[in-house]
Amino acid sequence: MIKAVLDPKFQPMAVVLDDYAKKVASADEKARLTIGVERNKGYVSTYALDIYADGTGHDEENYAVAERIIKTMLWTRGGWKIIVHGSKYIGEKLAADYCKGGAHEFDADFMTRVYEKPFEVEVLCPKCPAPETHEASASIGRHLDGCRIGFDAGGSDRKVSAVIDGESVYSEEVVWFPKITSDPNYHYNGILEAMKTAASHMPRVDAIGVSSAGVYVDNKIMVASLFLKVSDEDFEKKVKTMYIDVAKEIGDVPLEVANDGDVTALAGAMDLDDTNVLGIAMGTSEAGGYVDGNGNITGWLNELAFVPVDFCREAMVDEWSGDYGCGVKYFSQDGVIKLAPAAGIELDESLSPAEKLKVVQGLMKEGDERAAKIYETIGVYFGYAIAYYAKFYDIKHVLIMGRVTSGEGGTILLAKANEVLATEYPELTEKIKLHIPDEKSRRVGQSVAAASLPETK
Repeated sequence: MIKAVLDPKFQPMAVVLDDYAKKVASADEKARLTIGVERNKGYVSTYALDIYADGTGHDEENYAVAERIIKTMLWTRGGWKIIVHGSKYIGEKLAADYCKGGAHEFDADFMTRVYEKPFEVEVLCPKCPAPETHEASASIGRHLDGCRIGFDAGGSDRKVSAVIDGESVYSEEVVWFPKITSDPNYHYNGILEAMKTAASHMPRVDAIGVSSAGVYVDNKIMVASLFLKVSDEDFEKKVKTMYIDVAKEIGDVPLEVANDGDVTALAGAMDLDDTNVLGIAMGTSEAGGYVDGNGNITGWLNELAFVPVDFCREAMVDEWSGDYGCGVKYFSQDGVIKLAPAAGIELDESLSPAEKLKVVQGLMKEGDERAAKIYETIGVYFGYAIAYYAKFYDIKHVLIMGRVTSGEGGTILLAKANEVLATEYPELTEKIKLHIPDEKSRRVGQSVAAASLPETK
């Protein structure tokens, strides 16, 4: 195993899972554990693995591994229900953890809000059939026919494009301040104005595609930082169906709203002219997006910030979710900041996280070896994380973006991640390519990709 130079206690999830599988394989008594996660429209994602049979003295070890896998399933796929088959012990312990006052109360509450159903853990009897995968059959994206509006809602500016048969004939960027505005009419009017402007540059509007930060289910806004200051009451009344309501004012045309991470991955897939693309942005947090083997967005949650990458119980805890070892503390500006003391870099506590990152990046520009060690460590994290993500996603390309990856630090990070894959997972190196896309291809491609989301009948 390649060591994370500034984090000697790092226990990569991919390594832990592989080691556990080898030990179970040689056990006399084992069972097949199947986990199902159900989300909107009855879609179910599953994951199966061999575990030690219940009551053979390995119950806690089983749970320690299974619980991390289930956490990963929830935040990659999304879901309001966990279905357990193959271990009564794991099922009952999960039910205790995913309830009010339990270890995963945050996760359960978040999923309840997203899917608008009380969170459940269902334990199936041994004689019952295991849950089966039932994924979305209708895919979105890569539709370029006709006259389309592509809208991209960012936290500091909004972008809109008029796209005719896959070519952008007009685009504009407008500065706005959605995150600090409590009046939802400000957001509504800004979105409507952008779409009307784009519509004025085409003979008609056949479809509208929206790329926006947050979680979206059936085109409804479930959770989104753009509306951070809007009250819960106004969110329910005026925000949740905002994109649907705005689209109605433009015309009765197909609408598709998707997370901006997914749309970025889709833009990359269209640029690469390939499929199976995982996009990861390392900025304030870790954002993710995925394009499947058909070249389309899946409707999965892809919230990689909450996916565990480090099995070590002493790993840094995320303040929001209260959980340890999750991606947000490894692939974001927080990941850089947490490693600075270990590298011998003292950062002024009065600085904001973004300013602290700039200090480290400044040292990197000067050729400071301490700063280089930070990026080497994150590169090791990332190489092993890709090996773990590959257990849940079919990946051919990884797009790496975000301010953490800018400059020489990103180059070091990428090289170290490639070294981990080449040394530890040569079979993945043959299949997976890592890319840092240039700024122009990201910005231009995003609006066209957003416009391509809806299918016209």
